[in-house]
Amino acid sequence: MRILYLNFDRGIPVLGDKGASVHVRAMTSALVRLGHEVTVLCSRLGGTNAPPQARLIELAPPVMDAKGLETEAYLSDLVNVDLADPIVARELAVLAHDRALPVRALSVLVDMDWFPDIVYERHALFHTAGVTISEALGAPRIVEVNAPLTQEQELHRGLALREIAQRREAYSWRMADLAVAVSAEVRAHLTASGVDPTQAMVARNGVDTSLFNVDPAQSAQTRLRWGLGAGLIVGFVGSFKAWHGVDALVDAFARVHAEFPEARLLAVGDGPELGACRARADALGIGDATVFTGALPHAEIPRHLAAMDFTVAPYAPDPDFYFSPLKIVESLASGRPVVAPRLGQIEALVEHNATGLLYAPGQNEQLVAAMARLARETAFRSRLGSEARARMRASWDWTQVASRILNRLQATPRLAEETRA
Repeated sequence: MRILYLNFDRGIPVLGDKGASVHVRAMTSALVRLGHEVTVLCSRLGGTNAPPQARLIELAPPVMDAKGLETEAYLSDLVNVDLADPIVARELAVLAHDRALPVRALSVLVDMDWFPDIVYERHALFHTAGVTISEALGAPRIVEVNAPLTQEQELHRGLALREIAQRREAYSWRMADLAVAVSAEVRAHLTASGVDPTQAMVARNGVDTSLFNVDPAQSAQTRLRWGLGAGLIVGFVGSFKAWHGVDALVDAFARVHAEFPEARLLAVGDGPELGACRARADALGIGDATVFTGALPHAEIPRHLAAMDFTVAPYAPDPDFYFSPLKIVESLASGRPVVAPRLGQIEALVEHNATGLLYAPGQNEQLVAAMARLARETAFRSRLGSEARARMRASWDWTQVASRILNRLQATPRLAEETRA
């Protein structure tokens, strides 16, 4: 089949390093491996990672001047908005971009003489262009939803046009032939917004199992690169944001290090809390035992995981934890046990005493105990890692995820009716 993949979130460059960018490339590559011809239309290519084996076309957002913002406010029937407010200006620019996308996208497809059988869209805040594009093409549409973006934007980045964002979000979800949620918690947001439960499914994040192999040579190179020595390495891969709880990991590692002075903490990633975590490690006297690498290309993550003995995903307590953490499945695929709190989907990803250790959210004593146990019990740690690797290879490869989504689409009312006809 021909599949048109839409990624109109300009904050997610297809070739970038963030988890969302990895997800886009992984899903695109999985569709190609299944034998489909894929064209990706995106707002931003960006980044330096190797592209998937698909046609990539950038439809960059227009540069908006004051007149353009004023025009979009008029077209969106907005009065008395402060065009000088940077959040308002940002959101109007997204609305203007979305307004122009259907014509731009369809023109590209006509020029290529290429028309898809399926439209697969990664949901983006304020965007409904995918609905118009799929209707014009007469192709069924899958919308992949990775987070309740309106809620997330309001909490963490600021949101001015909240009512418009909510209305457009719900419309995009309800108009899909199949809505794919990354977790059960996200699926609950979909159905609460009016999505028919029979047209909503959960497809958890997968992993490219061919990339995440245990390679002793890579482990040795990584240890040498960062001066880590031959002792135990506790690992973290992810964003240094408040809800990721890396501060709790630094505190816990200080206590583990007191018992195991040869241990080292290898923390990969960047974010607003990185500076505070460095300072915290120094204040606790473990600065020489910690390595904060900063942001690294995703291609380097497998070799860093290979150097770690186990990883920690120390998320802060959150009653609405809706994530499907890529870093957890990649760690498990590398044969690295994971220590994590019992939050949301994590309990489905990590089985306690089988592929990792779970603890009650916010209970740092339990976190310390779990880390110390894995540091102390080498054979137990090895057994968990082997089981984790086997399970990921059995059913968590991205190709299997993509196949389940396409199979579910065929069972939706619209395609079932077309098949009967």
